[in-house]
Amino acid sequence: MATGSTEEAKLLGAWPSPFVMRPRIALNLKGVGYEFLEEAFGIKSDLLLKSNPVYKKIPVLIHNGKPVCESMIIVEYVDEVWADDGKPRILPSDPYDRAIARFWAYYIDDKFFPSVRGLSTAQTEEAKAEVVSQVFAGLQLLEGAFMNCSKGKGFFGGDTIGYLDIALGCYLGWIRVIEKSEGIKFLDEDKTPLLAGWAERFCADAAVKEVMPEIEKLMEFAQALRAKMQAAAAAAAAVQYYYSDAPCRRAQKTGPGTSGWCRAPSLV
Repeated sequence: MATGSTEEAKLLGAWPSPFVMRPRIALNLKGVGYEFLEEAFGIKSDLLLKSNPVYKKIPVLIHNGKPVCESMIIVEYVDEVWADDGKPRILPSDPYDRAIARFWAYYIDDKFFPSVRGLSTAQTEEAKAEVVSQVFAGLQLLEGAFMNCSKGKGFFGGDTIGYLDIALGCYLGWIRVIEKSEGIKFLDEDKTPLLAGWAERFCADAAVKEVMPEIEKLMEFAQALRAKMQAAAAAAAAVQYYYSDAPCRRAQKTGPGTSGWCRAPSLV
């Protein structure tokens, strides 16, 4: 029996979050049963604030009443606590390989996915082209990382899904959403054949399929989120227009040429 397998495990998260996918995949790989507590978007529950008072963010694993925060820290925790369950280890056994896996996991969060996400906020065609170039450059680096880490096998972790697979694979759903919305194919069989094949194998794994959101559902969520953000931006501009400083408001009544006159921001 796996160490800690009979203990209570709860996971605070939200289904669209790639970071929440990480501990869910790890728990599935280890065969650990847990209660998933869905956090409503934009609302932080009392349990979340109590469990993660520093960052106040999901995911949080509550194991036997004790909270563990940050997605990849939770993945490592799950791998260590349920180490004797007869399942493959998530982290590499070799110290050097572990260091390399952590290095690339940090790169993915710090450099790669922020560049992918930047495509949705690029305002001009020039800016989009620059972002696309950065993403493809990052994919080339990750293609090389896969070649070195996988040692000719199907996953970054070798024969089975490992630490680095989880770190990158959690973003695949959102990468597909951005590909569809922007009409760009990032995981190209010609440019990055190793990553393209890996992505298919990763998404087909039973531990992943159970928690990977449907692309259409993610797209609907993204569209709704974008509409909310645009509405919030318009509301903020309206507040600035109507509730700017008093001298400015008085000057707006008399128009240009009056001392202190200022121009209200456009809402379009």
